Amino acid sequence: MHEFYFEKLSVWQNARMLVKDMYMCTADFPNHEQFGVTSQLRRATMSIAANIAEGMSRAGDKDKLRFLNQAYSSAIEVINFLILSFDLAFLTEADYIKLRNQVEYITNQLQALSKKIRG
Repeated sequence: MHEFYFEKLSVWQNARMLVKDMYMCTADFPNHEQFGVTSQLRRATMSIAANIAEGMSRAGDKDKLRFLNQAYSSAIEVINFLILSFDLAFLTEADYIKLRNQVEYITNQLQALSKKIRG
C-alpha cells in the first residue's frame, strides 16, 4: 500500500491521534449536546488533520501555507471549545489538560512546518 507524504509527518500523526482521543472524550458528553459542542469539537479536530493532508498534497508553497493556516485556525477553534466544555463540566480536568496539551503541541508543529516552507 502506498503511503502519502502527509502520513509521514509527525504533525499529521499527532492530529490523527487527537481525533481519536477527542472522539473518546466527547462520547460521554450529554446527549443534548450531540449537535452542539460535541459536533463542533469533533468537526474542528478532524479539520486539523484534513487540512494538513490536503495542504501537503498541493504543489505550490502558497497553497500549502494556506491549508496549514486553516489547520492552525481549526486548532484554535478546538481550544475555544475545550475551554467551554471544561467550563460546562463536560470534561474532567485531566481530559481537558491532556487534550489542550495535544492541541498546543500541534499548533507549535504547524508553526514550525509553516516556517520551514516559507524558507
